[in-house]
Amino acid sequence: MDRALWLSRLLRRPLVGRGGAVVGRLSDVIVRLRGRDYPLVTGLVVLIGKHQVFLPVEQVASFDADRIGLASEVVDLRPFERREGEVLLRADVLGHRVVDVADVELVRAQDIELRERPDGWVVDRLGTQSHRPRLFGLGATAEPRWRDWRSFEPLIGHSQSARVRRPFGRLGRLKPADLADLLENADRGESHEILATVHADPELEADVFEELEPDSQTRLLAEKDDAGIAAVLARMRADDAADAINDLPQRRRQPVLDALPAGQRTKVLTLLGFNPASAGGLMALDVLAAPVDSTVAQALDLVRGARALQPEALTSVYLVEAVGQERRLIGTATLVALLQADPGAAVRQVMVTQPVRVLPDTDVEDVALLMTDYNLLTVPVVDEQERVLGVITVDDILETVIPEDWRRREPAPHPTRRAEHGQADGPPYDRTDQGA
Repeated sequence: MDRALWLSRLLRRPLVGRGGAVVGRLSDVIVRLRGRDYPLVTGLVVLIGKHQVFLPVEQVASFDADRIGLASEVVDLRPFERREGEVLLRADVLGHRVVDVADVELVRAQDIELRERPDGWVVDRLGTQSHRPRLFGLGATAEPRWRDWRSFEPLIGHSQSARVRRPFGRLGRLKPADLADLLENADRGESHEILATVHADPELEADVFEELEPDSQTRLLAEKDDAGIAAVLARMRADDAADAINDLPQRRRQPVLDALPAGQRTKVLTLLGFNPASAGGLMALDVLAAPVDSTVAQALDLVRGARALQPEALTSVYLVEAVGQERRLIGTATLVALLQADPGAAVRQVMVTQPVRVLPDTDVEDVALLMTDYNLLTVPVVDEQERVLGVITVDDILETVIPEDWRRREPAPHPTRRAEHGQADGPPYDRTDQGA
């Protein structure tokens, strides 16, 4: 028992009684979602005269591409009414967009493969619309690209099945940058569901908003109330939060600032005092600094304990000398130099004196040139008295100097993720995964 049928060939096929008379035609196929298992066909929607009626799958004697045979001549002619949690393959999936989890993109479902298994007919594979151009410009499209149903997150934006799908969804396991890419290409209904998925994890939600392009970030934040925006910005890096507030409409900036926790509000207000195109506007205020008289072991202990700092900022430790309440920059020590040194050695022995640093009003293009010339992953920002104000990381610079048209190009595929999930393309019937 290993038969397969395509939904596109089933639709409008005749419904035939035992005597061979055509009593109706197939309008849709109803399935029940089963978490991570393949959806099970539970019934059909058939058109009899001008009425759509429900036909339980138990009343189907034969199911093939030419005709659908009835097991009984008796059909309940009451109008079809959708039940909670039911999914209609033609109405809800065919022609709609799904998330290709392997390639992290929204694609359109072009066809659906049903396969007969011991527990009944199931949705086995999904054929998605090819990105290749139309053939000869005549409107013809290439054959669907067939992959396992479980390679996709289907029914995005389909509110009727959201409650059933959410506990088993895989969107929350994607990287923030991937989720941001999806949001930037999603319509309103799709974006609402993606955001609802990540909202359950506030840290992930903040990371996703940090990765969004400014236009998309502003659009999606604007749909929240002031407290909702503040809740997201409170978990973002202060420099990203300041940029987000700068992009909000003027009338919303102060209410959002007032709703921020005191510590985050102070950092954001500090950064808002600098030109966004300067080192001061780009820097992060949290800096990994150690007393200049520390040992290597003590400096490494600070690195281990700096869990709140972004990993990119931990590639160097800044050695400072206390002058009253201020910290004056004396030198820097890279993490590699510290790891390779004797733990008991004085950090002065491995630090670089007179390190490259910039003033807060330095243009970001000049910062980029300095980091390129000196092969730096981070650069400290200091004032005229050499007091440490913040740090700029290489990823901050890349986000500002990459041209806009490059950032909006079509993303590269993810072959490694495909291989990890065993989702390589293959012939339509070359099946190695027959179990549910």
